[in-house]
Amino acid sequence: MTVPRSFPAFAVVFAAAFAVAYVISVDRNLALFTYHPAIYEWGLGVQKPKDGPAMYWFGWLATSGIVATVAGAVAAWLPGSITRRLWSGWSWAVPVAVMVAFCYLLRGYFLR
Repeated sequence: MTVPRSFPAFAVVFAAAFAVAYVISVDRNLALFTYHPAIYEWGLGVQKPKDGPAMYWFGWLATSGIVATVAGAVAAWLPGSITRRLWSGWSWAVPVAVMVAFCYLLRGYFLR
């Protein structure tokens, strides 16, 4: 099995874009769908809790996955002269920065 020439660019951009899209999805509550575990029901978009808590995490993952896939596909279609300059370290540096951003977003839980 051979790896296409554009896969490294796709992978780096996907990893960075997924992390950024995830933190934005959580901060702005941009869930693609909502799961209500108490009644075993799924709903499109962000819905208010019904008969128990609502879970948005699955929707945040789906939203981030779609955004990252589109960004990675765009990067894969770019010419090789542009993608060769892409630093592979972005695939770990951006997620580490997003972890710091999550610490800031969740500071209320740490500072109680």
